[in-house]
Amino acid sequence: MTLKPLADRVIIKQIEAEETTKGGIILTSAAQEKPQVYEVVAVGPGGVVDGSEVEMIVKVGDRVLTGKYSGTEVKVDGEEWTIVRQSDILAVVQ
Repeated sequence: MTLKPLADRVIIKQIEAEETTKGGIILTSAAQEKPQVYEVVAVGPGGVVDGSEVEMIVKVGDRVLTGKYSGTEVKVDGEEWTIVRQSDILAVVQ
């Protein structure tokens, strides 16, 4: 099954947390902070949303930051994805 975002929606996948610190200390899964950096997997076409034209700025492969509780989490074929509006994306990480 594949997901195709509509309008100004973007499908993102969370980037895995680091298992070791910069100093080389190995972290347990409970001690790992959940990063809010995601990779863009699919982008909707944009268009008119709520009466105004939306141009899609992000593209597949971009790394982005979102708010801690942004979007809707879905699970498809054992994979976890998050669907957000482009306006929920705070920044593109370069």
